[in-house]
Amino acid sequence: MGRTLWVGRLALQVEGQASQSFSASFELSGTAQQGRFEVFTPLGGTLAQLRWGAGHAELITAEQTRQSESLDALLQEALGADIPVAALFSWLEGNPATAQGWQADLSAIAQGRLVAYRFAPQPQATLRIALTH
Repeated sequence: MGRTLWVGRLALQVEGQASQSFSASFELSGTAQQGRFEVFTPLGGTLAQLRWGAGHAELITAEQTRQSESLDALLQEALGADIPVAALFSWLEGNPATAQGWQADLSAIAQGRLVAYRFAPQPQATLRIALTH
């Protein structure tokens, strides 16, 4: 069992007609089965908080609280792209994991850096993570 708390910055760039990018600091804790993911504004305020457990996920923002059976759906709503949560936990622990449509570069994970590319479905996306803790 690896560590259960990751703190750092993430940047997500989604390609397409209206190319969009998102950057924020974050805290990720728990496991792919039960955990918490918090995204913060540059000034340290909470932008969004995701919590999940068996068959239940919740997205909390300043505007609303949404519940779903699908963590992936809520994560897409919060960040604008689907991110494979189970694979993300493995990648952060330095373990290769297969996620449909994604490829991760773990060559710098020992230095706290991860880059993952989504090539399918379109639009393509790049997720960059730099751990600070």
